[in-house]
Amino acid sequence: MKTIGIISDTHSFWDDKYLTYFEPCDEIWHAGDICSPFLAERLAEFRPLRAVCGNCDGGDLRMMYPEVLRFKCEDVDVMMKHIGGYPGKYDASIRKQIYERPPKLFISGHSHILKIKYDEELGLLHINPGAAGLQGWQKERTIVRLTIDGDKFKDCEVITLADPRKNK
Repeated sequence: MKTIGIISDTHSFWDDKYLTYFEPCDEIWHAGDICSPFLAERLAEFRPLRAVCGNCDGGDLRMMYPEVLRFKCEDVDVMMKHIGGYPGKYDASIRKQIYERPPKLFISGHSHILKIKYDEELGLLHINPGAAGLQGWQKERTIVRLTIDGDKFKDCEVITLADPRKNK
């Protein structure tokens, strides 16, 4: 059994709450637009980090992380890509891979829109954790925690982070 912290679109913004909320996690998965090697290194020092590069990530992060990552977590086939779309509207850049060999869990970012949706047709769970950074038009900053037990998903939690600009 593993508990995963899922985050995306930090856009170089560090928040100590990432560590607070990811404390019970075994791994952290970042779905791109990290925008800061320092931020990635800080997360990786805290917990094992799996990440993909996003469209706003520079060459240093593109050398550190792939555009598409596919791996096993417990008994779950996982695929992660920053620009991935969502069930019924997968991005053209990944659609063929998803339909030819659907993962059980597909993680994407980019839209800054929190979305957790089961794709009935392909039998996969899609998670976009929304945006954890300050850049963008999202109304709330969000991250997700998920437990994977064998081939089952448990305890999916959406965590809303405070906007530090409103605390002043």
